[in-house]
Amino acid sequence: MGLMIRANLGLDPWDAFHQGIATHVPWSFGVVTIVVGAAVLLLWIPLRQRPGLGTLSNVVVVGVAVDAALWALPTMTWLPGRWTFLIAGIVLNGIAGGCYIGAGLGPGPRDGLMTGLVAKTGGSVRVIRTGIELGVLAIGWLLGGTVGIGTILYAISIGPVVHVTLPLLTVPSGTTSTTQGSADDGGLAAAA
Repeated sequence: MGLMIRANLGLDPWDAFHQGIATHVPWSFGVVTIVVGAAVLLLWIPLRQRPGLGTLSNVVVVGVAVDAALWALPTMTWLPGRWTFLIAGIVLNGIAGGCYIGAGLGPGPRDGLMTGLVAKTGGSVRVIRTGIELGVLAIGWLLGGTVGIGTILYAISIGPVVHVTLPLLTVPSGTTSTTQGSADDGGLAAAA
């Protein structure tokens, strides 16, 4: 996330949303990410989704990590460097997705919202995920979030990156202590 922000070539939909909000409140990007993650968890209640340890960790760790990355990384102005940051950010995001989904300890708040809506409505993962992503992207853009070529590159490449990394990083289901993560992984693998 920090690499993509510092590249300034466009963010993924949720981060454009987070950035848009951050331009209107006196909070860091990471704090906005944590607050939005917690708010999305509230949407799980009517969907009867159950958070796991990974879900709760995702809310806090991602926000803290992005603030640390933004502190450590310079804003890239050199165009080849911006592209390097962007591509590295997308690849690392895909690897991170494979790690936390593959751990089977519960989906992140945003992924759980999608799987909960799919389970509740019987709708298509593709349609529901796309609807959520387009909705938060539009709101983020209207609030001032960065939308650009990086947004498009992220949209077309994150699925294939997770598709490759998820099987490599998935813990066999018999070794996890929760079944929530493994139930949600199928929907996420299908979305990839």
